Amino acid sequence: MSLLRDLYLSRGPAAGFAAVGVFWGTFAALVPVLKPQVGLSDGQFGVALLITSIGAVLAMWLAPLAERALGTRALAVLTASLAVATLLPGHALNGVTFTLGMLCVTMASGTLDVAMNARVSALEAQVRRSLMNLNHAVFSVAYAICAVATGLAREGGFGPSAILTGSGIAIGLLVLQAAAAPVVDAESDEDGVEVAPLPWTLLLPGGMIILIAFMSEQATEGWSALHLERNLGAGAAQGALGPALLGITMAMGRLAGQVVANRVSERAVIRWASITAGIGACIAATAPTLSVAYLGFSILGLGVSVMAPMAYAWIGRMVPNRYRSHAISRISVVGYAGFFIGPPLMGFLSEGFGLATSFFVIGVLLFGVTLLLLPLLSRFASLRAG
Repeated sequence: MSLLRDLYLSRGPAAGFAAVGVFWGTFAALVPVLKPQVGLSDGQFGVALLITSIGAVLAMWLAPLAERALGTRALAVLTASLAVATLLPGHALNGVTFTLGMLCVTMASGTLDVAMNARVSALEAQVRRSLMNLNHAVFSVAYAICAVATGLAREGGFGPSAILTGSGIAIGLLVLQAAAAPVVDAESDEDGVEVAPLPWTLLLPGGMIILIAFMSEQATEGWSALHLERNLGAGAAQGALGPALLGITMAMGRLAGQVVANRVSERAVIRWASITAGIGACIAATAPTLSVAYLGFSILGLGVSVMAPMAYAWIGRMVPNRYRSHAISRISVVGYAGFFIGPPLMGFLSEGFGLATSFFVIGVLLFGVTLLLLPLLSRFASLRAG
């Protein structure tokens, strides 16, 4: 019941998380047909996604201004903009139109991402409960459902334009929920909110943990179906099961994280989560059969699911309340780049060494969280506390 209560409290931003999950779940399962439709190689596809990341980063920088200008309508307007942008990539017939369409999508998605996370942070401050894992779980559930539905639609003969049109309509329905939910104000000026004199020696390791988590998640979302179909002979529905399993296991992990968030230290959770995710990525990279690859993506999803939410919570807990919003905004600038660096990185590595090597590199980066970033963050946190 507590999960349902938490979901009700955060139903406004949860609609935004679901909307983002709808698009990216659909897109992940469409990659094997979208790429040949627009006539791009692996490397060119990676370049296209890298170009679109520029717009996403710019949108994230400007997101606070957009949210302030839109006021109480921010979530609804930004969700509606994503619904419209979703229609564009499916109708692209060449690399240029695909890149422009995805640029609109990533700008809309990036702005909505920042706004909905900020709204969850404001809710957490007001109700004094952890809500971040639950809302990220909503994204994962929507992602998994849409990945499976897209695979089945492909098997039924539907193309990218029809499928993405359906996704745009689904996101449009979520606008109603985002508009109807009550708005919760962030901390007022009398709470003493100000620009925080926080050192990058504290924020950069935390941001890098989030970056690697998001990079691993988005790289797997965008390329797992292609890996299964190209290297292991999967059909359309079997290929879509890769990103779907990632979404399902990430939802399970985040729901579990919502339960244990106040019982286990963030450091311990991130350590074991990064090790688990790294093992999963290596299994998926070296899998000789579909079933082993599915196991690898499932383990990866369970591990990576809680890394970013726990890193956000840890940084937020280490700084005074009046500095928390500024700290979260700083690490978001670093962390959210991973959502858009991952797919281009996979494309470049796949072009030169193959998709299996790409997933193995992701595993190495995940192990680096435990071996390097976590000790750095713990040390600087201890020094700051002292």
